[in-house]
Amino acid sequence: MTERHYGEVDLRIYGTRSEMGKAAAAEAGMVMRGMLAAKDEISCIFAAAPSQNEFLAALIEEEGIDWSRVNAYHMDEYVGLGLEDKPAFSRFLTDAIFSKVPFRSVNLINGRAPDAEAEAERYGALLRSQEIDITFMGIGENGHIAFNDPAVADFHDTKTVKVVSLDDVCRMQQVHDGCFPAFDDVPQHAMTVTIPELVSARKVFCIVPTDKKAEAVRNALEGPVAETCPASILRTVPGVSMYVDEAAASLL
Repeated sequence: MTERHYGEVDLRIYGTRSEMGKAAAAEAGMVMRGMLAAKDEISCIFAAAPSQNEFLAALIEEEGIDWSRVNAYHMDEYVGLGLEDKPAFSRFLTDAIFSKVPFRSVNLINGRAPDAEAEAERYGALLRSQEIDITFMGIGENGHIAFNDPAVADFHDTKTVKVVSLDDVCRMQQVHDGCFPAFDDVPQHAMTVTIPELVSARKVFCIVPTDKKAEAVRNALEGPVAETCPASILRTVPGVSMYVDEAAASLL
């Protein structure tokens, strides 16, 4: 493991995705156990993407986490897709972790809600009613965090959750990830937790594997802190731990 620092980001580089995921889960487990020793319950926001597979698989194997005192949230969802739809993020996280351990509560964005704006406000109010303890996130190929693509990212967003249009790079990434068979199958709109809410957590873990993310990782860590690379905000957020494999770190 190689460790570097970029602003507030503690970057750790591992040889393989498996090593990366297991290391991130081990630290996450330690942090969660520590938080649960100090308070009755904690709230965590999870990213839904294949980039999180190794991490989530290792996290559910961590011993000593009292999941019955953990509230789960997710950070984005396609407009028009719900739990019954295989590409939906609520379905991904249910299959990967939400159904695997006994959470105190699992709180899903309803992408099939008849009024997406109203659903975004409902979910935003739910998040505002909690202190967010941990955000588990990745970085998109265009540098997005959640579905805050460069065109809609706002470091000072006044909303907690909003409806957004997805850019072409973001939609193509969903094809690269194997979530949809073709570009035209990817929804054009989504609901996303906004950047200020994501980074308000007491601790942020960012897990980013593969060479497809190398340019985004470089821009996030070495480029300007600007909405043109939304993940660059992480350099200003205390307590960010970023885990990458060598492929994702190849352009640093």
